[in-house]
Amino acid sequence: MDYFRCVKPCVESEIGKLDYVILHAPGEEIEHMTPENAHKFLFSDILNHREALENYKDFEGSLKKVTNVLYFKDLLVDILKNKDVKESLIASICARENLQYLKELFLDFDAEKLATAFIEGYDNKSLKERYIFPPIPNLFFMRDAALTMYNNVIISKMATDVRDRETMIWNAIFNNSSIIDVEAVDPINRYSKNGIGSIEGGDVEIARHDIILSGCGARTSKEGVQALLDHLRSLGGVRHLITQELPLEPESFIHLDMVFTFLDRDRCMAYKPVIMNDDFKTVHYEVKGHEYTKITEETNLIEALGKLGMNLEPIFCGGGDEYFGPREQWHSGANFFAFAPGKVLGYARNYNTIEALNQNGFEVLKAADVASGKVSVDDYKRCVVAFEGNELSRGGGGARCMTMPLKRQPVQW
Repeated sequence: MDYFRCVKPCVESEIGKLDYVILHAPGEEIEHMTPENAHKFLFSDILNHREALENYKDFEGSLKKVTNVLYFKDLLVDILKNKDVKESLIASICARENLQYLKELFLDFDAEKLATAFIEGYDNKSLKERYIFPPIPNLFFMRDAALTMYNNVIISKMATDVRDRETMIWNAIFNNSSIIDVEAVDPINRYSKNGIGSIEGGDVEIARHDIILSGCGARTSKEGVQALLDHLRSLGGVRHLITQELPLEPESFIHLDMVFTFLDRDRCMAYKPVIMNDDFKTVHYEVKGHEYTKITEETNLIEALGKLGMNLEPIFCGGGDEYFGPREQWHSGANFFAFAPGKVLGYARNYNTIEALNQNGFEVLKAADVASGKVSVDDYKRCVVAFEGNELSRGGGGARCMTMPLKRQPVQW
């Protein structure tokens, strides 16, 4: 980590060449899930740690070939070496989770041991409830609890309190890191009345430096959208927020990036039954200076972007097939992560979606070949790096969910 010092985050698109990204490989924390508590942790199934790590290996390896990778736990250990930060974070987490009796125990832990406890939980096998301090098994879905927007990091307000510890740690990292130089912004606490509302990173996409997209559904509320809008107003200039209503069920529709992601300057991945369905409202908010100038209901997200000069050709999840589309969307078939314009990562298991990409000019590369250096993404104008995800996909997220970009290069539009 000594190599990375004073990284200044900046993200103004979903597709700009990636300079820095934060990852966290699924760890021992996911082994705490059981059939009885999986729902409490927001999972519809329990994951096998060894299989998940095997899936993750080539995903991580591919990213290490194309960008600088930082790790969540390393960033956490870094700040916990500061005595004041350590004491403050222990106190706030224990208070939030009503586990104040653990404060003295945790104060005796060194930074590495405490970081492990914060992530994997604290084990006490003599008790009926194995973990007296629960783990945070959702952590490998880096995108949800924080996102980089322009030169700031936005701290999410999660829809469920089981993920509050993640946002508390992210906030502490960004406010105290010796590695990352950034201001953290919490829109809900700053702008929302009485702190009401929720906003999660999987719902927020930066289409262009002046265009932000937000899902509105099970995880991001109307109050959350309003807080995001107030944040954009505070920045000044002309900006656009386009909101997309999402179905409240099934659970595969929890975030916008489960039905829509950017692939290139003129290509996007979309789940047709939601994105091209006027039953789900698309609303365009135009902000000029510190005021609203116009609120318009649009036909759909793609047309709304087109009116702003972003003419996108959609490629449909499952190839747009009425049968394969829903099956592949369930396993994050629309959830792609761009590490450069026209170069994306996604699950290999979604065969029809991958084939649709290939038919639209994206060369299909095996992540294992990219990670090993056998194949270079630099040799292709457009490519999809397909990684195995049979176990990871059961967690309810894909490549975009598992990444937290810190810095991207500007896009020449």
